[in-house]
Amino acid sequence: MRNRLTTAIVIASSSFALAAAPIIAEAKPHRVLVCKSIRHKANNGALIGAVGGGLLGHTVAGHGNKTGGTLIGAGVGAVAGHQIAKSNAKKNQKCHYEYR
Repeated sequence: MRNRLTTAIVIASSSFALAAAPIIAEAKPHRVLVCKSIRHKANNGALIGAVGGGLLGHTVAGHGNKTGGTLIGAGVGAVAGHQIAKSNAKKNQKCHYEYR
């Protein structure tokens, strides 16, 4: 009984090793270019631009147009802030290669 159990364990483990051998042989590391995400910095720029533009729009708008001035200023500021931050992030982008 003990010999049969030992034989079954040896056969099972050796068949697993034979099945896993081709998978291990194909797992070569690949060289991959990795860059930091620009989206995060661009979204922060849009948020900061929206707040700044909203404050400026509220200040510049006439007495009856404070809400409209705030909304227009926030929209323009968000677009401008997004584009400026995205441009700066692309200039300062640091990329490197990794083996995976």
